[in-house]
Amino acid sequence: MPKTRLALMGVVALALIAAGCGSSDATTAGPDEAASTSEDAASAAEDPVAEDPVAEDGTSASGDGAVASDFPVTIDSDGGTWTLESAPQRIVSLSPTATEILFAIGAGEQIVAVDSYSYFPAEAPVTDLSGFDPNVEAVAAFEPDLVVISNDSNELVASLTAADIPVLVSSAPADLEGGYAVMAELGLATGHVDETAEVVAALRVAIETALAAAPDVSVRIYHELGDSLFSASSSGFIGAVYAEMGVTNIADEADIDGSGFPQLTEEYIVESDPELIVITDQVDYGTDDVAARPGWGEITAVRNGNIVVVDADIASRWGPRLPQFIVAVADALSSVAVPSS
Repeated sequence: MPKTRLALMGVVALALIAAGCGSSDATTAGPDEAASTSEDAASAAEDPVAEDPVAEDGTSASGDGAVASDFPVTIDSDGGTWTLESAPQRIVSLSPTATEILFAIGAGEQIVAVDSYSYFPAEAPVTDLSGFDPNVEAVAAFEPDLVVISNDSNELVASLTAADIPVLVSSAPADLEGGYAVMAELGLATGHVDETAEVVAALRVAIETALAAAPDVSVRIYHELGDSLFSASSSGFIGAVYAEMGVTNIADEADIDGSGFPQLTEEYIVESDPELIVITDQVDYGTDDVAARPGWGEITAVRNGNIVVVDADIASRWGPRLPQFIVAVADALSSVAVPSS
């Protein structure tokens, strides 16, 4: 157990140190400097971990997989407490977010199956497994030595536990720091602690660079998750991104229980008068449909044509592609151009 806690803390500590050393320019840049870094932000967002990090001794810091000496380790989540005697070599991921992270930290070759929505990266071994309606027999058929899920649907944890299959519940983070911790946990469980620290540090720099390049504007924003009008407040990592940009999220006041995803009403949205509306490409309607809703013509964002469509996967999954979402929103904010007071 001590090795577990120390390793996890080590990943986060390394990431914090790397961020402090490598991103000070991004965090202190003012509006003028931030504008000049927009191209850097877009480049970093395309591939925030493209370069091979270099260790302090000047050699390549990239590992060649899980190291035997890293184990045994103990993982502790809503999936229970499990001691892994060696690095898992038959991982099943039922979480698209976890799948992206696992490949980013070098654990891709250890994955034998992923759910039907884990189609990024392209080399992910997609199957018809479901993370929303999982079948324990179908999962067990892959003979996994670790199953990663985002939530316990169909009492999957109890079923996997009964079959003596280790399970890690990797829940969606509530904020940016929580996202880095999610990555650290996956790195520990798969034996890629050092690589995860490097990826976290690079991602932190990419996110801070993208945030620094965002315009300094005061805007009321509404992020719509679907036509049922669920939104993303600052209590979830999507809303946390908006909070980092300094905008006013109209969903915050409605999120009484802090769920991160309150359901709004049309009356509330119209009265809140957002200046920017963000929808995703996963919904079966577009900007014209939003603008045509009864009464929505009064909304400032609709009157000014400030309705933006973002990639649903990038916007809803914590991971290496998150800077691309920040850049997309920053571009939209530039079009609104309401100077902050």
